[in-house]
Amino acid sequence: MFVGERMSHPVITVSPDMPVNDALAMFRKEHIRRAPVIKNGKLVGIVSERDLLNASPSPVTSLSVWEMNYLISKVTVKQVMSKKPITVEADTPIEEAARTMADKKIGGLPVMRGDKVAGIITETDLFKIFLELMGARAKALRVTAQVLDQPGALAQITKAVADAGGNFISFGQFSGADAASKTVTFKVAGIKKEEISAVLKNVVKKIWDVRVC
Repeated sequence: MFVGERMSHPVITVSPDMPVNDALAMFRKEHIRRAPVIKNGKLVGIVSERDLLNASPSPVTSLSVWEMNYLISKVTVKQVMSKKPITVEADTPIEEAARTMADKKIGGLPVMRGDKVAGIITETDLFKIFLELMGARAKALRVTAQVLDQPGALAQITKAVADAGGNFISFGQFSGADAASKTVTFKVAGIKKEEISAVLKNVVKKIWDVRVC
């Protein structure tokens, strides 16, 4: 899966000369939290809702409401935006974009095709992908188990489930409690809750949780 398949597009952009108040109003109308800043067709920055809100006067200021409104009307996006934003290409693997966002602690990346902004990938887009990967919208038997971190461990699980007539809806593997183990969480249809322990007893180290959800 690549970024271009899951990015938000067409992307909503702002001009660097747009007043902060206008940008905030647009963010609220469009229900977005960040937007690329474009000038003459080129990406020059990215601005978030937090950037815009931080440009507002403090609520404990001694300025009058008219003075505050006047001052904030003079502040533009280019004064609060992040310059030289980190970007990704449309053909970047989705997990690489997620890793960049997590490592850099940022909530969104402009997506480029050449020198043009093609879209934006955000933490919300990644959450939606996670829901799909974990089968969160499909009701089925959900199993969390500990397995040994060794070749063939996952193949044993899938074979045991398939032999019992089960059909996988989702499957995820995560770090285990120690270096020698992994945690697996999967959803499966076609097997009853009271049957799963017998199905897995010879292929997992420990079953942590079983539930229908």
